[in-house]
Amino acid sequence: MTDQAVDGGHRAPDAARGPGAAARERRATLPRQDAAAARSGLPGFAGRRHELKALRADIGRAGLDTLTGRRGARSRVLLIAGRPGSGRTTLAEALLREIADGYPDGVLRAVLTGRDAAPTGLARTARDLLAALGADAPPGADEDELAEAVRTALAGRRTVLLLDDAPGAEHVEPLIPDAPDCLVVVVSQGPLTGIPDVRPCALGGLDTAAAVEVLCHYAGPTRITVDPRTAEAVAEECGGQPAALILAGAWLAARPKLSVADLRQALLAVPLPPDLPAGDRPLHRAFRLTYDALPQPAARILRLATLAPDGLVDPHTAAALGGCTVPAAAAVLHDFAALGLVRPVPEDDGPHVPPADAAIGPRYRLPGCLVPLSRELIHGHERPADVQLARARMLERTVRLVQSCRAAAEPSGSPARRRAGELPRSLRFATRAAAAHWLHTRRGALLDAARMAVADGQLDTLDRRLIATLTRALLAHYGPEAAAPDLYTLHALLLEVAERRALPRERAAALLNLGDLDAGAGRREQALTRYRGALESARAVKDPLATGRALESLGDTYAELGDWVRAADWYGRALELRLARGERADAARLHARIGAAHGRAGRHEQALKDCRAAARTSRRLGDAAGQARAAEVAADVHEHVGQLDGALRSLLEALDFARAAADGALEVRLQLRIAEILDRLGDPAAARLHRAAGERRREEHPE
Repeated sequence: MTDQAVDGGHRAPDAARGPGAAARERRATLPRQDAAAARSGLPGFAGRRHELKALRADIGRAGLDTLTGRRGARSRVLLIAGRPGSGRTTLAEALLREIADGYPDGVLRAVLTGRDAAPTGLARTARDLLAALGADAPPGADEDELAEAVRTALAGRRTVLLLDDAPGAEHVEPLIPDAPDCLVVVVSQGPLTGIPDVRPCALGGLDTAAAVEVLCHYAGPTRITVDPRTAEAVAEECGGQPAALILAGAWLAARPKLSVADLRQALLAVPLPPDLPAGDRPLHRAFRLTYDALPQPAARILRLATLAPDGLVDPHTAAALGGCTVPAAAAVLHDFAALGLVRPVPEDDGPHVPPADAAIGPRYRLPGCLVPLSRELIHGHERPADVQLARARMLERTVRLVQSCRAAAEPSGSPARRRAGELPRSLRFATRAAAAHWLHTRRGALLDAARMAVADGQLDTLDRRLIATLTRALLAHYGPEAAAPDLYTLHALLLEVAERRALPRERAAALLNLGDLDAGAGRREQALTRYRGALESARAVKDPLATGRALESLGDTYAELGDWVRAADWYGRALELRLARGERADAARLHARIGAAHGRAGRHEQALKDCRAAARTSRRLGDAAGQARAAEVAADVHEHVGQLDGALRSLLEALDFARAAADGALEVRLQLRIAEILDRLGDPAAARLHRAAGERRREEHPE
């Protein structure tokens, strides 16, 4: 940029050369922090010593609900209240640095406001906190259950919980742990009405000395020192607001030939909307001063950054939104960070972070105080069709990155790895560890991207492609159990799409997957509702695979509920479908399940009849394992009615078939069951022989 950008907010004449050109030319003029700021790790932090002292004193002060100075059962809650841009989060971080030694279990952070300034929701916040704590919660758990899991996980710990940008008390109260050794620090704009004994710290503007210090941090001390009176005037024009001071100081730092007086003149030259409240004017002026001097491509990236999932922008996201290359977008974001327009998000610096990878770039977050200002610019500069196109480009790139991430988990030489090898280098992951790290750090943003695609409603098949690809990537890197909570979210989104677009096949698949997760979490009545809905949709499109799966799932769920009559009935319906399609192996398996259900329902003759049918079909198929399972079920039926001799014969028969099938795990189970039956029949010597054989086999085939 040139000095011409100062007067009247005109664009620099080199604006059309691309979003990274100006950034590369003035790399040497970017703001530098002084030594004190660098040591503190909080650049631009100044003043607030009184507030820090008061906050520290409030931590140890007796609560209003305590008796004789004894501590209450819940954690102390401190509130740092102030309007966005007042430096409230920076003050919270400064407090955490000062008290860190007193909380050996560390700090947990959660931002309670996400994209478009909407609350992230208690369920999502709780799951993120549980993941950070290494705790589990069942997929599909409701908000109360998740909040209780967070409180339980924090019990007995000495941890600080920082809840940033809290919309209100209802988003905070459920997360307060019943742990007096923990501390909850809340950053919010207003009071937390309804939470007892909250310690508020209300922030206004910085005093003049502190405000000038912030300018020094970003503009450098030389020009501030030679013209202190004008620097104080600039601080006054910025209202003592740290966000405005940072933008103004960074703007001046990028223009080494200008003076502090030029900065003040440029600020005063920024036009103000007639209805803008007085308190919003300093930040508006500082933001527009910085924004109006940006090259056109960079300005567009800043406007569209509010579309970024979870409020996080990386070079890939910026490149897709702005329609430029990834290196150019990376240069623009680096420039934005130096100008105070975005804040870098620290990467996990633990021992398992992979080396730098082409597909893994730095992440940034647009400060909450700038989100409304940037969003207003979209309405004035972007046509709805262009915004839609930018969002589609971003989601399409996300799909390709997730596909590459999933491929990195495949064996070398697999078709997925070969296809990924044909992608541009910026979309490829060098190692599986790098892909897993990217998936871990982008997990929240990827789920939010799926929500965004579904909510848009006009992105054709992008939403379903993203959900399907992300599902496969989560399964490949985490496995079914660890990925289950996120899979529940994705299947629910797919169900929303299927119902909105009247897609019965997709609706059946989503309901089946949700039903499986509900059943696994013990919500069997809800699972039954899901399976019935899936059955209805599958029958509507004559999908035999989904129909058969729904019928069997209904039978399985009734079996888990102990309703064996209904279980046998649903298994019978599934059997009819398999027989009609000539699927004899599945028919044999279902005969065995029906036999087991009849046996538990007391229909022993019918149970044995179905076991014989299962064995007969398996024999015709040459399926020794199926014959073993049928004989084992027959043994269960005999044992249930007290016919131990019949149970022993069936188990010995099953053992022979298991050996023929080379099923080591089944052999172990059968040997141990035979030993148990022999003990009950009064033959301990034979029982010891089978038990010893089973233990030896277990060593050879550990589970």
